[in-house]
Amino acid sequence: MHPSLVPLSRDLEAYLRKRWPHLDSLAVTDIQQIPGGASRETYRVGTKYRERGEERTRGLIFRRDPVSSLIDTERALEYRTYCAVHRLSVPVPEPLVLEESPGALERPFSIMVEIPGCQTANSFTQPQFAPLRRHIAEQKWSILGRLAALEIDDLGLRDFMEVPSVADCAERELAYWAGVIDADALHPQPIAHAAIRWLERHGPPIAEKLCLVHGDFRSGNFLYDAKGDIKGVLDWEMAHVGDPLEDLAWSLDPLWSWSEPGLAGGLVPRRDAIDIWTRASGLTVDRDAFRWWQVFASIKGLAIWISSTKDFADGASKEPILAIAGWIMTDRQNRILLDRLSPESANRYAEPML
Repeated sequence: MHPSLVPLSRDLEAYLRKRWPHLDSLAVTDIQQIPGGASRETYRVGTKYRERGEERTRGLIFRRDPVSSLIDTERALEYRTYCAVHRLSVPVPEPLVLEESPGALERPFSIMVEIPGCQTANSFTQPQFAPLRRHIAEQKWSILGRLAALEIDDLGLRDFMEVPSVADCAERELAYWAGVIDADALHPQPIAHAAIRWLERHGPPIAEKLCLVHGDFRSGNFLYDAKGDIKGVLDWEMAHVGDPLEDLAWSLDPLWSWSEPGLAGGLVPRRDAIDIWTRASGLTVDRDAFRWWQVFASIKGLAIWISSTKDFADGASKEPILAIAGWIMTDRQNRILLDRLSPESANRYAEPML
């Protein structure tokens, strides 16, 4: 345990003892910060406790609100989404605690059970993942398809989420992310506004159905074991009810295939990914609606990078990830949008088998 984390370890241990008074004893044995979190500080926590006379150990994941983040999200909505999904067909960590009082451990936080023996991966060029790409892809888009197939009432989403109509969900998302760009842009964004005008002229499309949209369904937000099995889908901060094509388009954005443009998410050709999704979801991919959502995905990404730039420039946070996202990612997303809006790419991007 790093010396700087000793005070947090001590305070967390005291909190858990009060939270779980039925335990005979409890000790935090280790705490390590997991780097890279853009919207929450994330820590891996080891615990040892005695329950009914039996000694046990359990790993926890402690996620605390940062001073500033890439995305402004509601921790309660994310936590309740984990609770809703945990009992069904989408693998997620088991949620244990939601603490919204900032006085408990400086800032609000949540705690989940650690899924052991797993890691994340932002690139599948790593030797351990390269032979497993097809296997991972089958799971990734099958999980997304199953999520699209779930009924929102079976998940109980009306209890804690706004539920739009099938005709309104696309317009709602566009209005929100266009608003983020207008509010946070530090300089003119001509490419973004050209894309927004295109989206307004060409849609929004009417959804085939409503589903739980993850909001950030990409390969870096999963936990994999050594066999390439996906054991957990993480980071539900942007979850909402909407069009199933929104998640599919986001998962296929070229930004996630930076080093290998021909492979969706660095895994398989885009046609294969869509075929996997359609088999699992039982839904169709309308070419015009799908092109709309692909352009929207890049607008949403651009809004996130623009917002992160503002936070860094304003001094709300000096986390390097905010500066990197605001500089490199904004440029890359603008290039993607220019390509998508160009006349010569119109037919290529209209094809659902992009």
